[in-house]
Amino acid sequence: MEAQTILVTGGAGFVGSNLVARLVQDGHRVISLDNYFAGTREAHVDGAEYRDGHTKDIATLIPESIDIIFHLGEYARVEQSVLEPEVVHDLNVVGTAAVIEFWRAANSTKPCKLVYAGSSTKFGDGGTTPETSPYAKTKAENTIQVRDIGEKEKLPYAITYFYNVYGTGERTGVYGTVIRWFKEMYLRGEPITIVSPGTQTRNFTHVDDVVDALIRVAEKGEGDEFGIGGNRAYTMLEVAHLFGGEVVMLPPRTSNRMTSELHTEKTRTLGWTPVRDLATHIIEFVTTHPRGESKEQRVLVLSTTFCPVSGPAEDALCLLMHKMPSVKFDIITTAVSGQSTGPLCTAPNASIYRVGLGNRYDKYFFPFLSIPTALRLHRAHRYLFVWSLFASYAALAALVFRSVSRVPLLVTLADQSFGRLSRTRRLVSGFIMRHADQVYAQESSQEDAALKIARRVRMHRSLGHGDAFANQIRYLYADILRTSRK
Repeated sequence: MEAQTILVTGGAGFVGSNLVARLVQDGHRVISLDNYFAGTREAHVDGAEYRDGHTKDIATLIPESIDIIFHLGEYARVEQSVLEPEVVHDLNVVGTAAVIEFWRAANSTKPCKLVYAGSSTKFGDGGTTPETSPYAKTKAENTIQVRDIGEKEKLPYAITYFYNVYGTGERTGVYGTVIRWFKEMYLRGEPITIVSPGTQTRNFTHVDDVVDALIRVAEKGEGDEFGIGGNRAYTMLEVAHLFGGEVVMLPPRTSNRMTSELHTEKTRTLGWTPVRDLATHIIEFVTTHPRGESKEQRVLVLSTTFCPVSGPAEDALCLLMHKMPSVKFDIITTAVSGQSTGPLCTAPNASIYRVGLGNRYDKYFFPFLSIPTALRLHRAHRYLFVWSLFASYAALAALVFRSVSRVPLLVTLADQSFGRLSRTRRLVSGFIMRHADQVYAQESSQEDAALKIARRVRMHRSLGHGDAFANQIRYLYADILRTSRK
């Protein structure tokens, strides 16, 4: 198509950055609008213009006359959305409403086409999937809104549906793609984690095929139902086995659909067909990248208290261990916990190591008392990651252990409060959260408080990318805490 002024929301994200690169190469003026929730500045493309901001402010940030809008800048993780529905609402409802109004206003002066990136989750499990997660629900509702306004007001639009994108520029961390997670686990020598039962099927699509389709749809597509998906459906077990090695089964999740029906017929009428295959991509990856040194299915946990002294955080850990019987958990805690009365954690895959003198001062000396035990265990085992349940005395010990062992550190905050900490404890907590590989907040208010103390860049609920295996366990742990509060 002839040179045009094109806006890409989410232009610093995974799909967006690849699309921006192609459009710049084709000679267009390309403007990216991104709030860097999941996008990165490292993904910037020479020749493109970048505006930093939320899509709800699109009318102020984009004064230019636009020919085509590619709206990719929404929240895009199914299962994680269950834990942070307010973030999904902000990005997918408030932000997209502003984009739609911008599109309508733009058409008052000249034609401006909206290409909306819907979600193939709407086709999952016979159309019932939109009711299982905030992400799927908001995306399905947005497609209806775009279609209804486009048809009623005779505005140019096209709605596309992505199927599990992978390839150059994949994101890692909480908002990463499943193939990238698998690659990270492979490179670290970790087992591949998949959600039970493993027979759920997915069509995977290379990002270059997605970009090819988006450009064709922008040129010639009109209306709804432009599916963009790879030809072959794989079970998640098949994908895991392509990487080889051990597989760890995670408990089932309500937001995890079993099927995803492929609807690409309308896109193919535009002359598009996917040319890249997932199996070939993975085989090339494992051929050119050696697997990391194999690790045990084992996690080291440091907590100043544990059963029978426990609260929501410790109880959630106990339940998690029951749900993951194939993973061993070595828990270092204080001796005072063992002297208290109350229910013990009966998880058969838990080994508890108590340190201290059994008095109330144990927690204050925990950073010093626990390190010898942690290092002794490290000499005997190759841990997947080290986990501190709170940003506290245990986390200080975990940081020392991490500096010696190079084992990734996850710090979860559970119900920890930062509202009335002394200056000294604020400094200590800030130091911990700045140096951990990942810190996970359970609620938005807790996240805001943690961010102020840690002085880290916002990544909703998750500070730092962390480790792929730890991310999966972190999700399960957070989900247990969430459901226990209902």
